Amino acid sequence: MSQYFEIHPENPQLRLLRQAAQILHDGGVAAIPTDSSYALVCHLDDKAAVAHLRRIRGVDDKHHLTLLCRDLSELASYARVDNRQYRLLKSGTPGPFTFILEATKEVPRRVSHPQRRTIGLRVPDHRVTQELLAVLGQPLLATTLIAPGEVEPMNDPHEIRARFEKQVQAVLDAGACPMQPTTVIDLTGDEPVLVRLGRGDPALLGLAVQVS
Repeated sequence: MSQYFEIHPENPQLRLLRQAAQILHDGGVAAIPTDSSYALVCHLDDKAAVAHLRRIRGVDDKHHLTLLCRDLSELASYARVDNRQYRLLKSGTPGPFTFILEATKEVPRRVSHPQRRTIGLRVPDHRVTQELLAVLGQPLLATTLIAPGEVEPMNDPHEIRARFEKQVQAVLDAGACPMQPTTVIDLTGDEPVLVRLGRGDPALLGLAVQVS
């Protein structure tokens, strides 16, 4: 049975965020709000939690998972980025963009793409997510909360609770989120490639991107 936390969207209660962070530290999977939709998250270094997150979401190890970071200062530990890539990242963060980057050795192989050694990275523009990451003190591993067999992400915490309360260990209710996933941009090649068009507008990054 999951714990249900009603979090104020603008002034998150620190006591509740600490409880949620402890659940994640202890190997739990949580549903949390972001600036695009709700997401499933878990501790980066917990192998069992990562496997459980994939089972809930209904995806295999070829599905890109994303690192939710508080800001770009955490970037160097997990991804290799040149000056051109960094400038683009800086213009798109925080915001509803996911950037695919070359992973460093700090990223466990089980969470990077099995063939390409790449990782998705994003800095969400959502107060609750930002404060949770601050309390946790490190990035979270995440995937858009799309129920198995569905195509649209979930944004109603009450529906999430009803559907997943026996599978996730925590639900953070900060109200409804936009019902649209992030825009995904692959930065591992010579030119940026648009993998998925979502809530983030590539034009805001000054990109005329190729569509994969």
